[in-house]
Amino acid sequence: MSNKKVTDKALEILNSKQGLRALLSDKSINPSKALKNVKYENRIEELQEELLIMQQWVVKNRKKVVIIFEGRDAAGKGGAIRRTVEHLPPREVRTVALPKPDEIEEGQWYFQRYINQLPKEGEMVFFDRSWYNRAVVEPVNGFCTQAQYHTFMDQVNDIEKMMVRSGLIVIKMYFSITKKEQERRFKEIISSPVKRWKFSKVDERALALWDEYTKYKEWMFEKTQEYVPWRIIKANRKTLARIKTMEYILKQVPYEGKNKDIIKHKKL
Repeated sequence: MSNKKVTDKALEILNSKQGLRALLSDKSINPSKALKNVKYENRIEELQEELLIMQQWVVKNRKKVVIIFEGRDAAGKGGAIRRTVEHLPPREVRTVALPKPDEIEEGQWYFQRYINQLPKEGEMVFFDRSWYNRAVVEPVNGFCTQAQYHTFMDQVNDIEKMMVRSGLIVIKMYFSITKKEQERRFKEIISSPVKRWKFSKVDERALALWDEYTKYKEWMFEKTQEYVPWRIIKANRKTLARIKTMEYILKQVPYEGKNKDIIKHKKL
């Protein structure tokens, strides 16, 4: 009887417009895959609606929200940000992905260009990589000296302490993938004419420097959780990582009218 109910529910989903679209978009006509895709999109839509409620609370109460996305190259940070902000008002939501610092910025205090990007009242800012470049990417690739690295590590907790005590809501997430999955994604990027531009010189060295990245990542986790904890998002499955990202953000922001049943993690 239980299996019959599940089957009936699955058929109902597959017979919907979304279900039929998912079925017909795959040449192999795979009902199981189509069902998963529809459930995923429904869950994303549900969380996106709750994110709008949260975002309107941020505006109404003049809150300032900083959300940091860190992780290995090709871990899916950009895709997770895109799905999270997809239906949020662009006037009150910004994504920041800073390029390599120019000559002027290199002569400034390291945190200055990031502080310039912090949110105004009623705004949410998503950092696609952040000041934590200096905790992992820069020392691993020799883009900073060891003295600069240690100065950063000595200052970062105090910076985040000031942010939190000044009323900013700061959320830090690290996207974690396996070495095998990173290699697979790099091959996919290189073989795609529309994605090949994403593959950088840093990416070329990422697999060879895997252990160095791991060492600095672990030091970062150990030393930089005093005021804002890290949330590790297991990202081998991009769909699940995006869902967990939205759920975590919704849990961390103390907005009014929070629907706890919506933000509770559900198996698809």
